[in-house]
Amino acid sequence: MNFIEKDTIEERLEMMSILAKQFYVRAHQVDVEGTFPYANIEDLKQSGYTALSIPRMYDGEGISLYDLLRLQEKIAEGDGATALSIGWHMGIIMNLGEKGNWEESVFKMLCEEVKKGALINSAATETNTGSPTRGGRPETAAVKVEGGWMITGRKTFTTMSPVLDYFIVSAAIKEADQVGNFLIPRSAQGISIEETWDSIAMRGTGSHDLILNNVKVPDNYFVEKLGGEGKKPSGWLLHIPACYLGIAKAAKNYCIQFAKEYSPSSIKGAIIELPNVQQKIGEIEWRIMQSEYFLYSVAKQWDSSNLVERAQLGPQLGAAKMTVTNLAIEVVDLAMRIVGAKSLSLKNPLQRYYRDVRAGLHNPPMDDMTIQLLAKSAIIKAEV
Repeated sequence: MNFIEKDTIEERLEMMSILAKQFYVRAHQVDVEGTFPYANIEDLKQSGYTALSIPRMYDGEGISLYDLLRLQEKIAEGDGATALSIGWHMGIIMNLGEKGNWEESVFKMLCEEVKKGALINSAATETNTGSPTRGGRPETAAVKVEGGWMITGRKTFTTMSPVLDYFIVSAAIKEADQVGNFLIPRSAQGISIEETWDSIAMRGTGSHDLILNNVKVPDNYFVEKLGGEGKKPSGWLLHIPACYLGIAKAAKNYCIQFAKEYSPSSIKGAIIELPNVQQKIGEIEWRIMQSEYFLYSVAKQWDSSNLVERAQLGPQLGAAKMTVTNLAIEVVDLAMRIVGAKSLSLKNPLQRYYRDVRAGLHNPPMDDMTIQLLAKSAIIKAEV
């Protein structure tokens, strides 16, 4: 199987469905043991999937945001942790290609490495500064030295850390009122991973701490200055709600199949025939339809917009993430109500879905920031 050889989203979704079934089989063991889904990530690399978001100008497929979200959603139907993990890599490559902020030679090198199977993610969060979306200045420091930069610090929530080949690390420039991103290869001396990830949600993401002890990188690996103009809207972050929508669909499929098969002695036939069960299934489908229409329409709007138009899509992007994530939580809850106490069994996937969808509340952008953004947007429109 190779995604590069498939031309249509339908063909690629069919391929991903096959992989997702394998991911589902492995998901319980990874979750229970709190390990990392190495086999899933390797399958995605070998299939060519991890290179799909490389821009066409660098001989990549340059898939659309809409296509990316559909594929990410399908991964999440099999395993949410795998989807969220690989989604960061896929989205970052897409984002770098769209915005073109890096020195071309560095990004071209990275694209060539990704074609060979290299994986990348950002390392921006720190214990004392919290989420980077809140604007805190990182304690990780970069010092100018001969021929490059020396970086020291500690990053938390470094998702996919067991298999990453490159890290994009945010650091404060020593003795300057400036923050920047640095590209750091895993092979650089002074890098280590401390296995700190003990979350009850998304246990398989390997979001451990990245330790940087006097890590030296060349001058051109100072890839981007941060701040100044403010953050621009980023369509690629919709991989986050796509993940939770996929989990919600997995919950829907499970509860419907359960309702078809479960026939307690107190009734004739299966519980799928009961009006109260059908009521809940209808409510589930209603929420999933809302999520699909919102998420897909915003993604298509992003794909069809130019740079000026994309700069205005911040409120829509935030609202899509907030809506889909919260509806996914409601869907899983309804599915568990249909299945009943059996849904709380450790062997039942619904209890994993329940824990995993809660993680979406803590992925960027957070709900309160989205509400503030929507309020500001509404006020500005009312003043026109």
